[in-house]
Amino acid sequence: MLYFSTRDPRKERGVTSAAAIKQGLAPDGGLYLPERIPSVGLDFINKISKADYVGRAVEILSLFLDDYSREELEECCRSAYSVSSFPDGAAPLKKINNCRYCLELWHGPTCAFKDMALQLMPRLLSLALGKTGETKDSLILVATSGDTGKAALEGYKDVDRIKILVFYPAEGVSRVQKLQMITQTGKNVCVKGISGNFDDAQNGVKAIFRDGSFATSLSDSGYILSSANSINWGRLVPQIVYYFSAYCDLIASGEIMAGDVIDFCVPTGNFGNILAGFIASKMGLPVGRFVCASNSNKVLTDFFETGVYDKNRKFITTTSPSMDILISSNLERLLCLEAGSDASAFFMSELAAKGRYTVPVDIMIRIRESFTGLWASETEVSETIGRYYRGYGYLSDTHTAVALSCADRYLSESKAERKCVTLSTASPYKFAASVYSAVTALDAPEGYAALSALADATGTPIPGPLTDIDRREIRFPDVISPSEMASAVAGFAGAGI
Repeated sequence: MLYFSTRDPRKERGVTSAAAIKQGLAPDGGLYLPERIPSVGLDFINKISKADYVGRAVEILSLFLDDYSREELEECCRSAYSVSSFPDGAAPLKKINNCRYCLELWHGPTCAFKDMALQLMPRLLSLALGKTGETKDSLILVATSGDTGKAALEGYKDVDRIKILVFYPAEGVSRVQKLQMITQTGKNVCVKGISGNFDDAQNGVKAIFRDGSFATSLSDSGYILSSANSINWGRLVPQIVYYFSAYCDLIASGEIMAGDVIDFCVPTGNFGNILAGFIASKMGLPVGRFVCASNSNKVLTDFFETGVYDKNRKFITTTSPSMDILISSNLERLLCLEAGSDASAFFMSELAAKGRYTVPVDIMIRIRESFTGLWASETEVSETIGRYYRGYGYLSDTHTAVALSCADRYLSESKAERKCVTLSTASPYKFAASVYSAVTALDAPEGYAALSALADATGTPIPGPLTDIDRREIRFPDVISPSEMASAVAGFAGAGI
């Protein structure tokens, strides 16, 4: 199967899946999509419902990554989703009540859903270098709003032939997220805070990828650029798996019959997580609706409502920082799937030039057949955390609470009788201060003490990966301006730029 850029209307520059994973971003600045979405039926779903998570992953990934052997995929998945990395299982499904469920994706080594892809992606990239005959080493650039950075650092640390540099907004992540990154171990890693928000970091990384002379200088120093953000197909394709896995778990537990339609509610920032679910539905997974849950930075909610995507607005810092995003990069893939690459290329040029674009009504009608956009205020997020803890004994982080609040509103307003699965994307202990205050109505202690206070208040354990994080050596204290990002990349690579 070949992969084409979302900005390649004539489909003239197809690459293999290994090449797409190695490159990350297409040369024209677009994002890679497969030439077709594979179709599966209920027989396939029934079959994988009897398998474990690794078995489900191998079956689904093999449909997209056909230049990887089945043996290679099985070895990669068994290593990525091992008990040592996911002691509680890769993606356990928790029942809240008769119609509400939470798919917990944060039981990996960094306590965030990004582990589901970033424990696998480094293995796929390492194989891709060999499959494409690449003689240079890979330099991974990451812009993170909090969780991707740590998950990527953990996944790629000490991997041969790969270096990784992560940029994060210095004042735009939680204390725990920051400590996770700046204390990262590994001889091939580097972390830089930037004096700006996530969009500044993401724009800086994209600008570096588009700079041909910069890439040439890096190449002369023995490196090619790649990305671990969800703009890379190697990040997105593993996320398709857990939508199927949740559906299979509902079948296996007798909650639904194969063929029953369910809904998903997804806390959304960069649109990669929810797009993976949409691709699963295009494959044949019986999904009725995707609720795109946003926080106060509700650029996506407004888009689904009006058909206008407009980033020209005030950026709001919230208690769900991984969703504090005004440029949702993966929306480009949805626009390409629904409107074609001519249209998506035009929309992206409008976004770059004006900061906004308008999608025609006929295209929005198709998009709204699958998506509902809702948002939750800071007050609603805090209230939802407390209500779910008191009412169901379920403790959620702030991002999951955004989605739970939106799911409640969707179920109430739509009168839908289908099962609704909310994606739970981070451990509550990654945002312990906000969760503690929501549960107790008290001010949280400063710093790491908030984790201990939350454990005492709820009787739940602090996850192993976050234990004693405040006592680890700080290796990467630097904060730079966005204009210094390219120089930081050159310095890390040892390139004379």
